[in-house]
Amino acid sequence: MFEFATVTLASLFAGFIDAIVGGGGLILVPALFSVFPNAAPATLFGTNKGASVWGTAWATGQYARRVQMAWSALLPAAVAALAGSALGAWAVTLVPPTGLRKALPFILLAVFLYTLMRKDLGREHRRRYTGAPEAALASLIGLVIGFYDGFFGPGTGSFFVFLFVRLLGYDFLHASASAKLLNTATNLSALALFISKGHIWWHYALVMAVANVAGSLLGTRLALKHGAGFVRAVFMVVVGALILKTGYDAYRLG
Repeated sequence: MFEFATVTLASLFAGFIDAIVGGGGLILVPALFSVFPNAAPATLFGTNKGASVWGTAWATGQYARRVQMAWSALLPAAVAALAGSALGAWAVTLVPPTGLRKALPFILLAVFLYTLMRKDLGREHRRRYTGAPEAALASLIGLVIGFYDGFFGPGTGSFFVFLFVRLLGYDFLHASASAKLLNTATNLSALALFISKGHIWWHYALVMAVANVAGSLLGTRLALKHGAGFVRAVFMVVVGALILKTGYDAYRLG
């Protein structure tokens, strides 16, 4: 019961953070590894995806009801993200992500500093493109970050949000809503792989999924209520936490 309570509570908080700006894995993955230190890592990652995909999908639906989504660009981008995630998962079986692990804290630091210095970034929703150009650029973002998610993973939601803001001109609220759709696609791709290999604990994943959806509901409501400025602030906190976490993992583990 203690194990169930701990990972369920972690899933609730993860869904809450993930619904606002991504980064729920910062909470749920360490919790799973702490509670089950002797379990196979792939099984814990699979269980994490089995829970978090539901919260992400739920957040996508909630945002779609209240935020105008650029479906003509986002649907092909989601397909590209799914394909990219599958390619990344395949690539990691051939090449270990050691170099990327060491570079990631510095990439995230650059994102953090750029967003901090550009105080107007993502506060107003001004789409730079429409039609085919927007769909092509969104699909490129989906493919590249989807590949990254399958290959390594930490900060995927934050990268989606940042690139939608920086390259497509979305505000942070619209970028977060759009990122949820693409993140759902990458999570489904990864989950399918874990399920095919038997790396998931369904009895934990299903309970955690309910908690994740509940957290997602709360996070989505807060984001919709307080708007782009609130999402931007949470984005900065999450990216800051990612810098510390990925830096610690990369240079402590060597």
